Amino acid sequence: MKKLAMTAGFALAMSMSAAALAHPVNSGYVTDSGDTVWRTGFGECWHTGTWGQDDATVEGCDGYQKMTAAAPAPTPAAPAPAMMAADKKFAVFFDFDSAVVDSVSDIANYVNGLATVKSIRLIGNADPIGSSAYNDALSRRRADNVAAALRSAGVDSNAMTVDALGETAPIAQCSGRGAALISCLRADRRVDVQISGKK
Repeated sequence: MKKLAMTAGFALAMSMSAAALAHPVNSGYVTDSGDTVWRTGFGECWHTGTWGQDDATVEGCDGYQKMTAAAPAPTPAAPAPAMMAADKKFAVFFDFDSAVVDSVSDIANYVNGLATVKSIRLIGNADPIGSSAYNDALSRRRADNVAAALRSAGVDSNAMTVDALGETAPIAQCSGRGAALISCLRADRRVDVQISGKK
């Protein structure tokens, strides 16, 4: 009986001492003067008599893990810039009955600025003045001369194709005679340059 009384007294003393040593920060746990939670020989935290599940806020006690701010998700690497289609058309115009090329620098600069060149199609045209056979040959010379000028300007000729339509693809709507007609038909004296590539 004496042992039972001693055990009960010890338990009562521990409860009172635990209540006295409970700290508001570590509410529900027995702490020492340095605010360290007491632990059993098995590493479990000692509870006060007033401990409740809401008091389970001490890291490492009763399975509580302190919530840490999640590390920010790594910033995904910037995707490689996607190459965009770069299809463009140019026209090189000619004087009457001429195949002399003035300048192709705008075309060469554009082509040389592309990441890849799929195709460069050169299509020669002529106005309807003169015979059909003559205009076919003239439109071919115009397209060939534009191709040569582009090669001289540093454009790779591997992607180039040359074609000629003669007088079969007019765009000018003209009437009249002489110099007025020749001037009006300027739009038909051209080489169409169709470029397909990627920037």
